[in-house]
Amino acid sequence: MIWRAIDEAEPGPKWAALFAEFWPSYQRWWLREGEDARPTYLEGLQALRSHMPEIVPLYERLCDLAGGGDQAARFLSFYRPPPYLSGCSQAVWPGKEPVLVRNYDYSPQAFDSLVLRTVWNGRTVLGTSDGLWGLVDGMNDAGLALSLTFGGRRVVGDGFGVPLILRYVLQTCETTEGAARALARIPTHMSYNVTVVDRRRRIRTVMMSPDRPARITHGAVATNHQDRVEWDSHARLTATVERERFLLQRLTLHVEPEEKFIQAFLRPPLYSTAFALGFGTLYTAAYRPRLGQMELRWPQAAWPLHIGGFPDQIRRTYTPEECTNLGR
Repeated sequence: MIWRAIDEAEPGPKWAALFAEFWPSYQRWWLREGEDARPTYLEGLQALRSHMPEIVPLYERLCDLAGGGDQAARFLSFYRPPPYLSGCSQAVWPGKEPVLVRNYDYSPQAFDSLVLRTVWNGRTVLGTSDGLWGLVDGMNDAGLALSLTFGGRRVVGDGFGVPLILRYVLQTCETTEGAARALARIPTHMSYNVTVVDRRRRIRTVMMSPDRPARITHGAVATNHQDRVEWDSHARLTATVERERFLLQRLTLHVEPEEKFIQAFLRPPLYSTAFALGFGTLYTAAYRPRLGQMELRWPQAAWPLHIGGFPDQIRRTYTPEECTNLGR
């Protein structure tokens, strides 16, 4: 995988170039059920105005940078996108400087491999990109960090793709309580668990679903089910219950150093090698929101980044099997 870290304060030529590069693949994915299956431009715009009005001017600016086409604008609204599944584990290490640690388990062929630092609408946000302005994890300059896991339910409904909801929260919220309220309010098209921590060490996990009210918990751990397993085959494939128990034990049965806790994400049962099935661990991320630090980890490498800024960078990563084949 070729990773890039891009720092561009305002939407501009870097973002436009990324969109031009990624759009053919995203367009194929977006159209895989046919164009009529996707909402119209006006439906997406009206949904944004109803639920996330603060980012509508930003959306319109990005549509212009994307060329102003109808399909691109409909895709960028993230409203009722095609369904997609992931694995993922996440937990908050409750030290003096809290750390949100997560594994992202997904297909490398359907992933941006991109970290973006932006200062859109005056708010600095650093995180892992999905859909070129959505995020699967990230933090902002107010000291708020969050990440998502798939909620393990088949139901698909009216709502937004959750990466845009995470972007909205980081653009507009400063505290865990504010983030939890926004996550509970905005409709999502599939079920997800979002774990949030702020600089005052307040933790919430919000279980979001398209067909029932969101549930806000004080949980510091989330894997790929909500209150109970509702999709047995997916639960077995991803070992969601086993991963949740493992993390809960590490947080409740004994206190361990931060580094040891992070290292646990780089080994089974949290680290997944199911790359052929689309559920391999693509990266581990550790967010220290009080310090403004983000660190990406792999079994063979670490990549620290800071919300204060960095030069654009490129990194190449390998799965453990590739490392073995390469003699590394």
